[in-house]
Amino acid sequence: MENPNCNRIGLAKNDYSGKPSTLCKGCGHDSITAAMIQAYYELGVPPHEVIKLSGIGCSSKTPTYFIDRGHGFNSVHGRMPAVATGAKVANKKLWTIGISGDGDTASIGMGQYCHILRRNVDMIYVIENNGTYGLTKGQFSATADMGSKAKKGQPNPYPTIDCAAVAIELGAGFVARSFSGDRKQMIQLIKAAHSHRGIAVLDIISPCVTFNNHDGSTKSYSFAKEHDIPLHELGYVPYYDQVDVEMKEGETRDIELHDGSHLRIKKLNNDYDPTNKEAAIQAIHAARAKQELVTGLLYYNANQPDLNSLLNLCDTPLGQLKEKDLDPGPEALKKICSGMR
Repeated sequence: MENPNCNRIGLAKNDYSGKPSTLCKGCGHDSITAAMIQAYYELGVPPHEVIKLSGIGCSSKTPTYFIDRGHGFNSVHGRMPAVATGAKVANKKLWTIGISGDGDTASIGMGQYCHILRRNVDMIYVIENNGTYGLTKGQFSATADMGSKAKKGQPNPYPTIDCAAVAIELGAGFVARSFSGDRKQMIQLIKAAHSHRGIAVLDIISPCVTFNNHDGSTKSYSFAKEHDIPLHELGYVPYYDQVDVEMKEGETRDIELHDGSHLRIKKLNNDYDPTNKEAAIQAIHAARAKQELVTGLLYYNANQPDLNSLLNLCDTPLGQLKEKDLDPGPEALKKICSGMR
């Protein structure tokens, strides 16, 4: 008899948890952690097949708090994408998830972020976006909105870097935005991102309760809650469940992901098409102009090859190849050398 408290591979939800959080009480990052635990539990992913990576910042503590039995690597500030690229090339069979923040991604890590997008590394890239540097007492980060006020009242004079818009522009095939207060939406997006082949960017607005949760901040909990405009309602249909949907024509759209799973979209805005790159970027800019937060699947393109496909890597992970597999023989080496003269 199946245990109702276990998932499809026989593990309990606690098997996907980690160490107790040391973040501020009420931090949006912990809500994201809870969504991660729930999503991976429902997906039935073997914990030992997951690798979690991060850089530096409050966000980079998150991998400690979920899937304790997975692999993990905490890298240098802003350099998580390089480590993630190497890990995925070395063992493409690992489910790879990188947790970053607005500073780790959009400031010191901006160059690395751009290149992991254009290389389309097969991984989930989560940005826990609060618009502030919490570890260094609340300065504006590069994702803070122009005009947003700091805790002491001064407004941000600089234009924002929109990580989702950058991701769409530079070639990411799966780009979504969510809000840490919307648990249901986060879970569905994480599960869908897991099924995508290539980089899947989740830009999650996660209010900092200590330095950026006051009146005048556009990254506060109350502002995000009041200005959240979902583009659609989301439902994830895993490949191992029967797809059985009865909806009137035009009410839903099922997007098939690479492993056969579906992301079911119930559109609230019938004019929005997540496969239209130009429309996605325009929707982001239009929402910012009206101080709205559009959430959901912003853009999806299944036709771009991921990095491992571009490199034409073999099925066996590089880290598991033996010497005999790596030695091409004297004739092959001679041919390679002659081609370099």
